[in-house]
Amino acid sequence: MDAVALNAEWQRVKDTLQGTDLGRRMQRVMSWIECAAKADNDDAKFIFYWIAFNAAYGRRDRKWWFTGLVERFLDNQYVFHPFWEYHNNDGHDDWEAKFKRRRKEAHQALDRYNTRTILIELFDRLYVLRNQIMHGGATWKGKEGFNRFQVQDGARIMEFLVPHFASLMMSNPRSDWGPLRYLVAD
Repeated sequence: MDAVALNAEWQRVKDTLQGTDLGRRMQRVMSWIECAAKADNDDAKFIFYWIAFNAAYGRRDRKWWFTGLVERFLDNQYVFHPFWEYHNNDGHDDWEAKFKRRRKEAHQALDRYNTRTILIELFDRLYVLRNQIMHGGATWKGKEGFNRFQVQDGARIMEFLVPHFASLMMSNPRSDWGPLRYLVAD
């Protein structure tokens, strides 16, 4: 599902969702997906897809496959939180053992098509990347090879997942997507 196909689906259903929380939510999602589709670099794509993802799932009442790409992303120590805690002298001297164990568990989950386990691990790692970018721990359009692989892979993963999540939401307008995190205020 690419941005063009998703936009066509949105145009087909948006009138039926007008005035509803899901309609407002999807308007926000689609605006950020459009921005991501026009982005000329992976940093911007990742940020815009992450904002679209947040717009899709954000609620007031709670927080919330493309195997080769996912495997490579999960094999990247630079999106593993204990790695950074160790390097920031916050403990986790055993980060390498934890990394190897979690990587092995993730690969086993991929082999077994255990989607829940894969997504939990994947979004844990994507969240580390999100923190790196959103908190200024990365350089905009940084040099090739230095923090680029995780940003490029993260952008591709978000580019794949967020439109699918948005499509699922639009296809299920009667599902309880929860109240909007930030209401429309006058």
